[in-house]
Formats: sequence, structure tokens, C-alpha cells
Amino acid sequence: MVDEQDGASRRLETDSANRARNRLSGARIVVTGGAGFIGSEVTASLLRAGVDVKVVDDLSTGRMSLLGSAFRFGLTDRDVRVVDVRSSECADLIVRWRPDVVVHMAAQASLPAALRAPLVDADINIRGSVNLLQACVQAEVGLVVFAASAAMYGQVPPEQLPVTEAQPLTPSSPYGLSKATVLHYLELFQRHHGLAHVALALANVYGPRRFGSGGGVIPKIATDVVHARRPRITGDGHQTRDFVYVTDVAEAVALACTGEASGLINIASGKETNVLEVVETVGRVAGADIAPVFTPAVPGEARRMVMDIRRAREVLGWQPKVDVGTGITAVVRAVHAAQQGVAV
Repeated sequence: MVDEQDGASRRLETDSANRARNRLSGARIVVTGGAGFIGSEVTASLLRAGVDVKVVDDLSTGRMSLLGSAFRFGLTDRDVRVVDVRSSECADLIVRWRPDVVVHMAAQASLPAALRAPLVDADINIRGSVNLLQACVQAEVGLVVFAASAAMYGQVPPEQLPVTEAQPLTPSSPYGLSKATVLHYLELFQRHHGLAHVALALANVYGPRRFGSGGGVIPKIATDVVHARRPRITGDGHQTRDFVYVTDVAEAVALACTGEASGLINIASGKETNVLEVVETVGRVAGADIAPVFTPAVPGEARRMVMDIRRAREVLGWQPKVDVGTGITAVVRAVHAAQQGVAV
């Protein structure tokens, strides 16, 4: 029975990858935030599928070095524009390029930063998105794929977990609110202008090229442990997250670009993991036993989160491939390599 299930999973993975290549080859796609941690993986994934990709990124958090794989798959310097998504220059580029699809990854993506400066968060995430959507209408773009967030769901009662796409959006942070607001704008633009959209509610995305103080829960813990520092944990460590590996997210985005789905879709592992479990796994992989330091919880953070991914399987033919143990191992190895000056 297990072998049959594994075989079915492998067939689904192969079929989904082939479908993306067959449907996307030759398409013109713009990726905003395409030099970021997730965006660069998306850019490389689309290029592998035979897509003509253009990247828009202001490089405030993205880096050209993250586009190494994309350049190996055919991206050129002429395909990258360093502009702010809020600018008229960005809008003009969309109108001039006239892409078939726009993948909108550009965002202020830090919940703590949004708490410190909610106006900045709203300016980038809401005004920048509306600027982009207006340009998409003018350019007659066929589809917008939007990187939404699990933060839109807010503090979900335990009895309502795992979260489905039918869950009311009750964000408990400025970041979650800005993402939810953009989702409403997408729905409005679809009604008023016929601009189709897919919104992917991303869980806690992690991977080996994102570590250090701004890298998210798993990379932060891995960086501290590898460098023999006590990892700092907000709250009591029993809060849970749904961790999804970045290459799995990139595959989901590519599938969403085929136009075979619409509306809101959860992209997650479908597994609930608490932060102390992450600390334990990182320590085991790194060969270190370092006790964490606990700090006050961040206001607005969800206590528990796990997402239902049945719709992603049904409408995208997508499912995650990388389990959290394998993913943590990859992150720890990347931190070790960076510590030793080895390129990753």
C-alpha cells in the first residue's frame, strides 16, 4: 500500500512538471521581486520550463547573486530591471513588455517590520500592488499570480485547523492585513476589468539560501546553532508553524502560471511543527546541544498554524516533495558551507 501511494505521488510530481513545461514554453512572464529568496527560485523554475522571463526588483532585500541559477538557464542582464514596484517606471515596463502572466512576489515580507512601520508596509504591499494591477490592465495581461500569505488568516482557533481557503480572513498583523487587502483588490480588478488571478497563500517558506538574522525561523535557528550561539525564540517555543520548502513553492508558482486554476490556494506542507521541534532537529543535524533563549512573543503572531493543501492537489496537481527534516538538513549544511567560505 505504501509503495502504491509513493508511486502515485511520483506520478503526480512528474505529470505536474511536464504539464507546466508543456503549457508555459514560450510564454512571457514578469516576476516582481524576482531577485528575492523565493522570487529567484521562481525565476529559475520558469526558465527551466522554457519561459521568457523578465525580473523586476528594487534589490532592497533581493540580491543579484541569488539569480545565479536563473542566469545559467538563460536569464541575461537585459532581462533584469532594478525598479520599485510602486514607481511609474515599473508600470511603464509592464505596459511595454506586455507579458502573458505577471508573478507578483515583490513585497515587504517581515511581520516585525510591519509592526514597527505599518505605513511603509501598506505603501509597498498595497500601493505597489495597485500600481502593478493598473499596469496589468493597460498591458492586457492575462493572469496575475500573487504571493499571498498564511498571515491573512490571523489567529485561527485550534478547532478550525487545518486552515482551508474557506476560512474567513481575519488578519492579526499589519502584514497580514496588507496581503488580505491586495487579495480583495485582485477580486475587484477581476470583476471590473476581467483580470484573472491566482493567489497562493504561502506558509512559512524556508530554504538553504536564506539564513542569518533576517532569514525566518528555521534559518535563524540554524545560523545560531552552527555558530555556537543560543538561538533566540520568541514566545515559549510551543507555537506551531507550517514550514514549506522554497523549491516546492517555486513549483507551485509555475503550475499556477499555466492558468488552470483561479482564486485562493494554500501552498504549504500540511504538517504542523512547533519551534522547539525545529531547535531539536537543527541541534541533532548540527551535532550540537544548545539551549534556546526565550524572548517575548511578537504581537499578532499566530499561536498555531497548519494549512489544508487538498485544493492545491486538486486544482494544481501539486504536492510538497521536501519534508521538514530533509529541508532543515539542507539549511544546516548551507550554513556550515557559508561559515567555511564555500559557495552555496
